[in-house]
Order: sequence, then structure tokens, then C-alpha cells
Amino acid sequence: MKNRIISMILVAAMSISLVACGSAADNTADTAADAATEAASEAASEVAETLEETVAEVEATTGESVTDIAFVTDVGNIDDQSFNQYTWAGVQDFCSANGLVANYYKPSEDSDAARVEQMDNAVKDGAKVIVMAGYLFAPALEEAQAKYSDVAFLALDVSTGDLADPAANTALITYKEEQAGYLAGYAAVTDGYKELGFLGGMAVPAVVRYGYGFVQGAEQAAADLGVTDVNIKYWYSGSFVATDDIKAKMDSWYTEGTEVVFACGGSICNSCLAAAQANMGKMIGVDVDQSYLDSSIVVTSAMKALANSVNVALTDAMENDWTFSEAYAGKETTLGAAEDCVGLPMETSTFTTFTQEQYDTLFNALVDGSLVVDNSFDTAVTPAVTNITVDYQE
Repeated sequence: MKNRIISMILVAAMSISLVACGSAADNTADTAADAATEAASEAASEVAETLEETVAEVEATTGESVTDIAFVTDVGNIDDQSFNQYTWAGVQDFCSANGLVANYYKPSEDSDAARVEQMDNAVKDGAKVIVMAGYLFAPALEEAQAKYSDVAFLALDVSTGDLADPAANTALITYKEEQAGYLAGYAAVTDGYKELGFLGGMAVPAVVRYGYGFVQGAEQAAADLGVTDVNIKYWYSGSFVATDDIKAKMDSWYTEGTEVVFACGGSICNSCLAAAQANMGKMIGVDVDQSYLDSSIVVTSAMKALANSVNVALTDAMENDWTFSEAYAGKETTLGAAEDCVGLPMETSTFTTFTQEQYDTLFNALVDGSLVVDNSFDTAVTPAVTNITVDYQE
């Protein structure tokens, strides 16, 4: 649209000039014609001088090439049913509610340079805030936050372990994965599952917190039910990529009697899902509602409310003239149940015993602080248990 507008105005300007030149050629001795030529030339000059202003006005009216809040995607698609889709939905919802324009920018490749290039494009389009999701953005963000000190940057699931020195115009959001893991573990045991598994990807802090929370929730549910025969197989695959080896490991778990596996770590869920489907097993999803994978297999998901966390942080920025308050500026802020940023998707969960009332009781206890989940991510110090057995595998 922008290029069409420019072309139309340029054509109009050229037409004025050509008409003027034609009149002068036919009436070279005609003073009136000379005057007309001069007037037409001046008109053409004025059109050229005001071209950019006219385009800017049209852009503001149509909303094209104007961005208030930008979302820079990772290399996946905007409908990936994961971080891209849910973060973008949060940006769209916020902008829609506040009369702002949202646009997304997709890097051409999986590289820091490509990510920075899209941040450059967002800034050129007038972005007040640039949103991104995932630890891979840390190097690009480090460059961009210094390059554009008057732009606010919001990075989800990026910690100070990824970006050691966030600038004052940068807000890092992480999550209390241990709380979501706890809810999943408690719900699974309460729902009658006694043979559980935890499949982690790489043993990074977020994955470890999910797993340790899962163990703590299962332990408490077993204690509340008065049972001591709950078992958890626990293993880090060392990868976030689906492989035949991971599927083979999960096949062995299911054939040995494991009923449900909490699969935590990128696409390794696909290996777990394939094994569950082949062995009539069940799975617990992670990060987002993964019931879309197979609603007959996925019992529930330990979720990060990405869209809501976008709203929480962007509201803070908007209320502070597009800068972050002390609660977010230049630091990592961890969001959990109290901010409604972790939880289980009860509407799509397929529990048969665990109820909405039980879930609400647990969730509210996390919110008011009467229930505290250990957020350790030290793989050398595992949660203490007395009611369940945990088999930590190499």
C-alpha cells in the first residue's frame, strides 16, 4: 500500500510537469504559457517536498507500516501452538484493548544477526516496545537494548543466566515452573495415577524446576491420600529434540507399567507422544496447553500463561510512558500463580477424579503464599520424599 501511494503521488507530480512542458513548447512566445509553466513547476516541486509527509499521514490513517508494539518471532511460525502463537496472541489482545497497532516480524534465519535485523525494522516502523520469547534471543537483545535506548524490550523466558546485564529499558520475565509442576504432580496422583514418569530435556533451571515441582506435588498428594505406593521414573534426555532413542526409552517405561509421563523440553514431547500412542499410555504437556497434540493422550499441561504475562508487563510499561517501572526495569521478574501466570488448563484436562474445587484450593494457596514450593534447580540436591519413590536415571 505504501509503495502504491508513493507511485500515485509521483505520477500526479510528473503529469503536472509534462502538461506544463507541452504548453511551453506550443507557445514559446506566449508569456501566459511561460507563467503557467513556472506555476506548474512550482506545484510539482511542492508535491515532491510534501511527499513523505503525505505518505506518513496515509500510513497513520490506514495503520499500515506503523507499529506500536512489535513481536519478533523465533524461526517457527506464528501458529506454532507454542511460544510464538501464545505470545503473539498476548500482544494482539493488549493492543486491541488499548487502541494500539501490533505487528510481528519474523527473522529470515536462526541467527542473532537476523533477529537484530527484525528489531531494526520494528524500530523503523515506530515500535514503542519490542517483545520476544525464548533464551535464544539473549545475544540479539544485548545488542539491541544498547542500540535503541529509547525503546522498551520485553523478553519472556529469558533469565539473567541468559542475559547477565539487562539494561534499564529491558524487562526479563521468567516463571515459577515449580508451581505448575507441583499442580500437575498433585493432580496426577489425586486422579489415581501411581506409576509416573518425568522426561526432561536438558537439565537447565526451568526444566529442573518443573521436575522438582512435579515430585513435590506427587509427594504431597500421596501424603494427603495416605498412600505409599506411588513411583516416579525421572530422566533428563540431554536434548530438546525428538529422537528415536528418547522414544525407545519411553517405550520401555510404558511397557514396564508407567501410566503417565510429564514430558518437559521442546520437541521431545513428540517422542513421548509416539510412545504413549503405541503403548496406550498417557502424557502431561508443558509450557502451553498441549491437548491439541492428542486429547485422548494428554491428561493436562503444566502451563506458563504467556499471553497474560505479556499483558502484565505491557500494562506496566504503558502506565509509565512506555518505560518499565522498578518492578521490571533492568531485571528478571519471576511470575507465578499470584500473577495468574502459571497453572493447569482445567477446561481441556481429562481428569476423572481430580476436581475443579481441588484445583482452586491448591491454586489459591499458591497465590496467598500458604503453599510454598521449593524452587531449587540444583540437580545434586533432589526434593526429600517419604511417601513416594523416585528413580533418578542416568
